[in-house]
Amino acid sequence: MRKIILLAALLIMAVCAHAQNVQIDGRLQPLLNQFLDICKEYNVDYHDKLFRLESIDIVSTLTTSEHASTLGMLRRDENGEVVAIDISWMAQLDEEILKIVAFHEFAHYFLEYAKHTCDDCGEIMSVVNTSYFDIARDWENQVKILFNNAPVLDERYGTVVASRKYQYE
Repeated sequence: MRKIILLAALLIMAVCAHAQNVQIDGRLQPLLNQFLDICKEYNVDYHDKLFRLESIDIVSTLTTSEHASTLGMLRRDENGEVVAIDISWMAQLDEEILKIVAFHEFAHYFLEYAKHTCDDCGEIMSVVNTSYFDIARDWENQVKILFNNAPVLDERYGTVVASRKYQYE
């Protein structure tokens, strides 16, 4: 019995030690907390995925140009596994843009959106958003759309939303 208790304690300590390795930028922590609180409301299990990440960070390494810029992306290792969620420093220029970009990237990872819902349709999961401020003004509805159409929920309940049109990342 003592061996089992000792083994369980070591396992818990190993999980806790690994959990402490996730580096989360303090500017993104409140947004991640909001997102994870909503995950709880929708019974989306995020714990294991969160602790598989190395970091959730604001970076200066994403592509920027006058014609197009990458505001966020999932970074993968050589095996194709997601190891980080990167948000461009440019997204910080407006708190609403930062929130939308962060939720977009969090949804790719935690809600398993492998594809975008459209090119530019005014949803959090569109490829491009010509007006982030329209999405911000409609925030509660946008979050409902995001979670109600989440692929992770489709898989769990065995349903498919036939009207959803996905675009590749």
